[in-house]
Amino acid sequence: RWNTRQLLKIIYEPEYAKAVYSRGDPKASDLYDFFLQWIGKGLLVLHGPKWFQHRKLLTPGFHHDVLKPYVAVMANSARVMLDKWEEKAREDKSFDIYHDVGHMALELLMKCTFGKGTSGLNYSDNAYHLAVRDLTLLMQQRLSSFQYHNDFIYWLTPHGRRFLRACRVAHDHTDQVIRERKAALQDKEEQERIQSRRHLDFLDILLGAQDEDRVKLSDADLRAEVDTFMFEGHDTTTSGISWFLYCMALNPEHQHRCREEIREILGDRDSIQGEDLGKMTYLTMCIRESFRLYPPVPQVYRQLSEPVSFVDGRSLPAGSLISLHIYALHRNSAVWPDPEVFDPLHFSLENMAGRHPFAFLPFSAGPRNCIGQQFAMNEMKVVAALSLLRFEFAPDPSRPPIPMPQLTLCSKTGIHLRLTSLGQGSGK
Repeated sequence: RWNTRQLLKIIYEPEYAKAVYSRGDPKASDLYDFFLQWIGKGLLVLHGPKWFQHRKLLTPGFHHDVLKPYVAVMANSARVMLDKWEEKAREDKSFDIYHDVGHMALELLMKCTFGKGTSGLNYSDNAYHLAVRDLTLLMQQRLSSFQYHNDFIYWLTPHGRRFLRACRVAHDHTDQVIRERKAALQDKEEQERIQSRRHLDFLDILLGAQDEDRVKLSDADLRAEVDTFMFEGHDTTTSGISWFLYCMALNPEHQHRCREEIREILGDRDSIQGEDLGKMTYLTMCIRESFRLYPPVPQVYRQLSEPVSFVDGRSLPAGSLISLHIYALHRNSAVWPDPEVFDPLHFSLENMAGRHPFAFLPFSAGPRNCIGQQFAMNEMKVVAALSLLRFEFAPDPSRPPIPMPQLTLCSKTGIHLRLTSLGQGSGK
């Protein structure tokens, strides 16, 4: 449906990207309307004054100081996954890491969103966990199946009915948590307990957000933003972490250098603190290079609200549907020398200084860029660092991944790696 009403124009050149994505044009409604049944009208699909209001209210929740305490939550979730990998490593054969990373990323996000602590999830939480995984899978499937683009047909199919059932589970869970948290905030003692916690969760921040006229988010807005955060936050980091570890497996010399850098930063500690993340220079370069080759979101779409003119004299009228092909942009040989080669020096300060600001866009660009990019980068660094301290990663040549661009960049065949345990902690 979304690509049949009009021609979709695909761009993958920095100047073209700048002309479109430095503006605030809305997301392409014909595509993103598929998301409404699940995530409602949150930041992903809103546009105009309502989008601006939400963006302004949510931005303080992603401030550096707010995100710093999440590092401990991220590290705990990563360790649970890495403990499982110790057992798998002993089997001395490769396995698909994608599922485990996805489970970890979703559980981590639930802890950061709903403040579930580190004691695990209850029955309702686990049902929600399964529903979000199901919804993401069904959404990917619907987008790639032309016959499912018609709403009337889709809701009559088994997949459509399954999607609606999973929506109900997700919405009921989010609504219940919002109700309970609002009730708790009426209790003065409970309010003091929440304020004294080591960190506020995403829901605390949403409930406390208000504009200069003291207008707060409605319950429908709260649910939409929570569901949007859960959808956008877990699948993208699953992709990012999995492809990063694959890049490390293919490039042992860079893997070794990252590991040595992390050991040097942590010393005798086996825990990561917020202050450590800014010191991980080489690891950050390698993460960015993996984002270049395997961007978690391979394409983003816009619908022009007014005409646009490009530097070469070409133009497009209002209403045009545009796709920024980030995967192709990041492998554009006019921008990147040897674009297929994994080279972290692409992101040295010297090389970045002379590069077009729209040449590298893993988090999109302009006013509608990813609001959670600092959260995502922190998670990437924490999980990557702890993983490299615990294991040496090697590829399985008999089962190479086949990139499959959907909503996020996954692999048709999974991402199979062989792990060798380096011992607990720092591996020293």
